[in-house]
Amino acid sequence: MAKRDGSAARARGPAPREKREERTPLKPVDGDASMPIALDRVIHERVRLAIISALAVHDALTFNELKTLLETSDGNVSVHARKLEDAGYISCKKGFDGRIPRTEYRLTAAGRRALEQYLAHMEALIKRVGGA
Repeated sequence: MAKRDGSAARARGPAPREKREERTPLKPVDGDASMPIALDRVIHERVRLAIISALAVHDALTFNELKTLLETSDGNVSVHARKLEDAGYISCKKGFDGRIPRTEYRLTAAGRRALEQYLAHMEALIKRVGGA
């Protein structure tokens, strides 16, 4: 019975490589959005982008609404919301609904501007890569 440790494949050497198609160089795009380094790293993370996007279409969302909408844990919502709050992109209002704690988040003007810039940048990158 043959060994299955890969020694036979190593003995044959590497498989021949297929020829790659030559890539066309990327076309420059007008504006700051053409530079990949310009991505807003605060918004770019998946959960934070989801929070900002959700708040962009809702006037306000509670902690539990965000958690349910994003299908994530308490810890994820808490950590990422705090990061967005520290950046000034969302505001957080804590209070009580009877005896139940209630945390409500809203998108700030700075957060809306940051999201619009981020989306413009992503559109420019897509156009750049797609050659449009």
